[in-house]
Amino acid sequence: MDAVLSVDQGTTNTKALLVDAGGTVLARGSAPVGVAFPRPGWVEQDAADIWRSVELAVRDCLAAAAGVTPAAVAVSNQRESVVAWDRGTGRPIGPVLGWQDARAADRCDELARAGLGGAVRRRTGLPLDPMFSAPKMAWLLGAAGPGGAGVALGTVDAWLVWRLTGGAVFACEAGNASRTLLFDLATLDWHDELLDAFGVPRAVLPEVRASDAGFGVTADLGFLPPALPVAAVLADSHAALYQHGCRLPGSGKSTYGTGSSVMAPVARLDDPPAGVATTLAWLTGRPTYAREGNIIASGAALAWMARTLDLPDATHLDKAAEAVDDTGGVHFVPAFSGLGAPYWDRSATGLLTGVTGGTERAHLALAALESVAHQVADVVEAIEASPGAAIEVLHADGAATASRRLMRIQADLLGRPVRVTDLPDASALGAATLARQALGLTASPVPAGSPGVEAAPAAAGTLVEPALAAGVRAARRAAWSGAVARSRVRTPLAESPGTGR
Repeated sequence: MDAVLSVDQGTTNTKALLVDAGGTVLARGSAPVGVAFPRPGWVEQDAADIWRSVELAVRDCLAAAAGVTPAAVAVSNQRESVVAWDRGTGRPIGPVLGWQDARAADRCDELARAGLGGAVRRRTGLPLDPMFSAPKMAWLLGAAGPGGAGVALGTVDAWLVWRLTGGAVFACEAGNASRTLLFDLATLDWHDELLDAFGVPRAVLPEVRASDAGFGVTADLGFLPPALPVAAVLADSHAALYQHGCRLPGSGKSTYGTGSSVMAPVARLDDPPAGVATTLAWLTGRPTYAREGNIIASGAALAWMARTLDLPDATHLDKAAEAVDDTGGVHFVPAFSGLGAPYWDRSATGLLTGVTGGTERAHLALAALESVAHQVADVVEAIEASPGAAIEVLHADGAATASRRLMRIQADLLGRPVRVTDLPDASALGAATLARQALGLTASPVPAGSPGVEAAPAAAGTLVEPALAAGVRAARRAAWSGAVARSRVRTPLAESPGTGR
């Protein structure tokens, strides 16, 4: 059977799916991944723990597969997080610096004051922000010692490829590379001036490969058959975009994970509007670019509120919010480590505003759900600031889409339909789809003029239509904007060490 084993390595868990040639999931496995917050603004993981989670998830998946052996492996992964390891031993050097980590905010400030921000944005499509990989790479190199001799440095996909191939392949996928602040979107390679500016030698970085170029074959790992081709790699948000069939301008998606990524393809590489980035969605026969805005805390905001309200988990927020139709004027801005797109303000601080003596648990639960939908609406509006970038229907995936209340709120605040996928694990499925296409294990045609890109699947899922009057929508959006403005007022607390800029 021509099945693909797709490994989706995320911030808080790793999933493994065995997907047949028709896209049907034959088996699943998963394992948690720890996240540590040793200081305000610092977010760390353990590279060995990440690899153990891959092994556990794959073992569980293949054990449930009733003897089906995969023909290939695909990978999707959390982005911007950085791993350093010893080339000789393969042992991790220091912690994984997570994508939420803001410890390099001061360094980004220094580079911005030196006038580098404009050059970074022109070359990479990204704002100069500590969420992206380069300043984290520089920090890890500094911690590794003089010169970084013998150090391998990469995004999570490079670490997984290294381990899957037994150290035979040191390569990262181009879409992941585009999230580092070191990758030139026009030349599709590391840029020497940016490498020098951030202090990251080319010698420590992996080779950049196209998304479907092949990443070697599996080593004899004990939990996975050897000599399986690692056929395709995609960053998780990009893989979800691929799975939704968003290939052309006018389409777009939002992934509701620990954070959120709102992404929409664009016709050509040009300057993005303020507040959002241009990224390389995937590189196959030719590059596909997209506009994107990254939200730092969405699922994390729901989890925080659930803990605060002493609920078992975020899935109980819908029930907790049932008693009210509105938040009673309460707004929750989850700027735990500042705000991402479209503000890119690491000095912003989290706040609850509008709380009165009449505020109840239900108001707080609903305010958390609304905080996620408002942040996504902020990014969609920023993406649409450039001509021809309207998103007619927003495709939605990720764990939080299980909240029917959240999806209704999202459609209302956007004033347009939201199509909620009826298939979980969009990122893993997207990577599997590309792997099948790369190996010729699918009958789906390739559109003319789009070499290496499989035809978009028919849209699937539940369509949620907006029901909020335009005037009410405008008032709610304006009130949210006021709350965000208050979170961005600089205070002595916001200037304290470790909280960002």
